[in-house]
Amino acid sequence: MKRGNKFKKNFVSYRLNHQIHAVQVRLLDEKSAQIGVLPILEARKLSEEQGLDLVEVAPQAVPPVVKLIDYNKFLYQLKKKKQEEKKHAAVSETKQVQFGPFIDEHDLGIKIARAREFIADGDKVRFVVKFRGREMTKQALGRQVLTGVIGKMEDVAKVEQEAKMEGRQLIMVMSKGSPKPKEETKEETKTAVEPKEAIKEAIKEETKIQTKTV
Repeated sequence: MKRGNKFKKNFVSYRLNHQIHAVQVRLLDEKSAQIGVLPILEARKLSEEQGLDLVEVAPQAVPPVVKLIDYNKFLYQLKKKKQEEKKHAAVSETKQVQFGPFIDEHDLGIKIARAREFIADGDKVRFVVKFRGREMTKQALGRQVLTGVIGKMEDVAKVEQEAKMEGRQLIMVMSKGSPKPKEETKEETKTAVEPKEAIKEAIKEETKIQTKTV
């Protein structure tokens, strides 16, 4: 079946119809199901009877693999496949969410909402707890805050990098996905401290220190 000039630029990649010179070909139908090994003349006859094209999709094979399909549809499928591959090959970015160890519940909620948006977009989130001055003595509090973050993010994200200190910053990275369920032991339940309560206690302690130094 003869095609117009608009397809000539594609002939370099795919031989079409009478451009296929092999004596025998392995013929596939539109859904890529194998019809069998046929003489090229018989394959051409089938294509003419069905009003379809012969497209050589694997010229290096022995015998060459030829697909029985409308060429416009074939090009559309190729374009769609490339778009899907490009979409899945997109590299995710790492967004940063930063706060201090004494962040209040309202502000933390805003930060978490933003982080959830990043995760929904397929990005990773780098949580940074920044310690200033004497706040360096409150690293345990920073870890408690991040524990609270995990609790509010665990339905959409998992911890990719556990919290660790880098200079004056406590850093944790989360990415899309749900963590594996973990059974909490009785001992863990007994010793666990709610982040909110830990913050209250730390603020009280900080106030006492400031009062003594005045």
